[in-house]
Amino acid sequence: MTKIVDHIRNAGDKTIFSIEVIPPIKGDNLKNLLDNIEPLIEFKPPFIDVTYHREEYIERPEPDGTIRKIVTRKRPGTVGICSAIMHRFGVDPVPHVLCGGFTKEETEDFLIDLQYLGIDNVLVLRGDPAKPFKDFKPKENGHAYASELVEQVCSMNQGVYLHEGETALSPTDFCIGVAAYPEKHFEALDHDTDFKYLKLKIDKGADYIVTQMFFDNSKYFDFVRRCREAGIHVPIIPGLKPLSTRKQLEVLPRIFHLQMPEDLIKAVQACENDQQARQVGIEWCIQQSRELMAAGAPVLHYYTMGKSDNIVKIAREVF
Repeated sequence: MTKIVDHIRNAGDKTIFSIEVIPPIKGDNLKNLLDNIEPLIEFKPPFIDVTYHREEYIERPEPDGTIRKIVTRKRPGTVGICSAIMHRFGVDPVPHVLCGGFTKEETEDFLIDLQYLGIDNVLVLRGDPAKPFKDFKPKENGHAYASELVEQVCSMNQGVYLHEGETALSPTDFCIGVAAYPEKHFEALDHDTDFKYLKLKIDKGADYIVTQMFFDNSKYFDFVRRCREAGIHVPIIPGLKPLSTRKQLEVLPRIFHLQMPEDLIKAVQACENDQQARQVGIEWCIQQSRELMAAGAPVLHYYTMGKSDNIVKIAREVF
């Protein structure tokens, strides 16, 4: 397996195509996910991100009137999906590793499982609050911040495990990615605070950055400039998602705390149906992609959300 930073280095001035996929809901067939990836292999993605979805809590009333809390995972199987991607496509998988829902020991075991499979790229994230809660709370003896998780992975890369004392163990060799928000993480007080914590993740050993989706390239260009001025010099990969329904014009800004450009808003509002909106989203993302590529973005990373047809149309115009 090849590290993400080496894929970027080996590409030279050429922009790389990559995607992120979502594990199927439990009970669904893995074949559907792999069949959606298949058309995108034409564009030679050297790596594919696989998201991880933490546990959710469901309250069930009991006959005696009490409420029973049930823990469930709707999209399990990240490790198995990574293995399937490796064997079917010969592409490096990048599993997401979360703080939320894991103890430090469970994190170590998860990373060891990845190491056994020969997976040596990870994207380290704090993760969202467990549904239905609004505030993030770490599991007991878990990490509260992504910077702490970066530190644990780096310790394992040095052969330092949690409870082995002076016992010498083989080091792991993970390449560590972290997330960033060109329009500021919604929990950060201001941009300076956001950069402070991003810089902390880099200082603790993160190797590259992947951004949250954005629809205005000026947000990405300004973010990169501010990173460089702050002494952050790792590769910064822009994350892109084509708009696919009229409703997303309202939903995406609310969920991901981002701004929609006025021209895009007007174009989507003029659409009579979702099919027209989907085409507007494709055309907008094509223009975004071309501009980012011309500016030297190392990778164009597309959030597929389980579908590939619109990404195929974009990639055929850009790559």
